[in-house]
Amino acid sequence: MTTTIIWTIAIIAILGLVLAVILYLVAEKFKVEEDPRIDEVEKVMPGANCGGCGFAGCRAFADAAVKAPNLDNNYCPVGGNEVMKKVAAILGYTVQEKAPQVAVVRCNGTCENRPKVNDYDGFSSCKVKAALYAGDTGCAYGCLGCGDCVAACQFGALSMDPVTGLPVVDQEKCTACGACTKACPKGIIELRAKGPRGMRMYVSCVNKDKGPAAKKACAAACIGCGICQKTCTHDAITVENNVAYIDYSKCKLCRECEAMCPTGAIHGVNFPKPLDKDAVKARIQERNRKAKEAAAAAAAAAKEAPAPAPVATQNKEEKA
Repeated sequence: MTTTIIWTIAIIAILGLVLAVILYLVAEKFKVEEDPRIDEVEKVMPGANCGGCGFAGCRAFADAAVKAPNLDNNYCPVGGNEVMKKVAAILGYTVQEKAPQVAVVRCNGTCENRPKVNDYDGFSSCKVKAALYAGDTGCAYGCLGCGDCVAACQFGALSMDPVTGLPVVDQEKCTACGACTKACPKGIIELRAKGPRGMRMYVSCVNKDKGPAAKKACAAACIGCGICQKTCTHDAITVENNVAYIDYSKCKLCRECEAMCPTGAIHGVNFPKPLDKDAVKARIQERNRKAKEAAAAAAAAAKEAPAPAPVATQNKEEKA
């Protein structure tokens, strides 16, 4: 009996040792060498694992950054330029600074501007609500008000305003990770440049219906009239599918479009002084008057200018 136990223990021990050696040899043969710089890059990352960079987490971003030939297509919105400088220093790359961004809610559909036409009594989720029907207001493009964006934000930068029924972005907390933009089924949240001293202009509407229908659904909707586009002297505004859009890379923050918008769909944020619409409109009128006078003077000058003298020509017979 004792001998049997001893042999059993010995066989198990030998078998365990053999299997351990086999496992070691297999691990050595098939092990994957990992660049030690991945750990260094991961250490300087913010550790939010929010996916705003387009990767599953900070570790995945670090791995991609190390393997990439440059950092042109890799950027951490949470860490921003400071973190990217540290990453570039580790990898020996150069990195171009990017303008800080912030989430912007492009919907004017407050409870006052966009009254409800029915009551929703289902599960409180924008995604579920959007799958069931267009919404409980006359606008099929606006905010659904269930707060999926708030739940998606890991930084506490979003909250629902009980008065307006719309999400509010705290720009001091917003990291522009893009989680809220992905969570919104209506696509009303956009990442835009913060602008100098936080000043920025944007069209707070995405309604693609024609003017009368959009106006009926929301008192502050963009009606696609094109007045803002005609007013802008910097070619920063385009009107497509009945809704205007401001290109922040071209916008000079003159606020003329905001003053001329008939519905108040265009918003100016963080400007030090309130908008004086009358003064801006007077400035635009004066500019248009001078432009018309200059055009009229040019036309008159063209009429008074003497006709050019005909060029003398000789026919073939005269030459002969």
